[in-house]
Amino acid sequence: MLKGPMLRGRCALITGSTQGLGYALAERLAAEGCNIVMNGFGEQAAIETGRRKLETEHGVRAIHHGADVAEPGEIADLVATAHKTFGGIDVLINNAVVRHFSPIETFKPEDWTRALAVNLSAAFHTVRLSLPGMRERDFGRIVNVGSIYSLIGAANRIDYVTTKTALVGFTRAVALEAARTNITCNLICPGTIPTPNIEGRLEAERAKTGQSRAEAERAFLASRQPSGRFVAPERVAAMVALLCGPAGADITGSAIPIDGGWSAA
Repeated sequence: MLKGPMLRGRCALITGSTQGLGYALAERLAAEGCNIVMNGFGEQAAIETGRRKLETEHGVRAIHHGADVAEPGEIADLVATAHKTFGGIDVLINNAVVRHFSPIETFKPEDWTRALAVNLSAAFHTVRLSLPGMRERDFGRIVNVGSIYSLIGAANRIDYVTTKTALVGFTRAVALEAARTNITCNLICPGTIPTPNIEGRLEAERAKTGQSRAEAERAFLASRQPSGRFVAPERVAAMVALLCGPAGADITGSAIPIDGGWSAA
């Protein structure tokens, strides 16, 4: 039976990790012993509070780098900072994302370009820059954060569906390139998580209809997750911890739904 944190002393870089699912991933990997490189935007005081919490609650080191992952030069500095601070990147989580809602006819070209950069090209650059060090140490865990929309389509979100679907192929290609090493690459495909954006949509619907919170949730999830409940960020984080630990050594190239049965319906 394994004793103590599985990843003690490793370094985990997590893009888009100042809040929401990304921060939940940072918390779980810190609990497993990883030093953490946080990345993302937000109110600086709140980011600092989250960074300190990782250190004080889990006895690890945590830093924050505000790279805009739409910019390859800033990604290079992010990776270089992780190497300089912790000696390399052992766990790489590509979680940063943007999304827009619009029919393709009215979709702004600049929004399309940024979505490709953040949701897809950023993963290319982080893996490209991190993989050599992983090969040198013969250890690496790469987890790309996809979506239920990596597996199914949807109207009026052309950028999100396209980029999240492309991550399936990207993940498989990287996994095969690293197959004879102790480096794995997987994709997780969460369903609907109670993000701040979704919380706002629920509250707006409640204000309009007078529904209770439970009624609003049921209505929102009726056409989504057969489980009838949101996907909990901490459960997604537990799956990522499994993939990054010893039990995940033979899981690579997989696209793993965490969606309450949505993709099975």
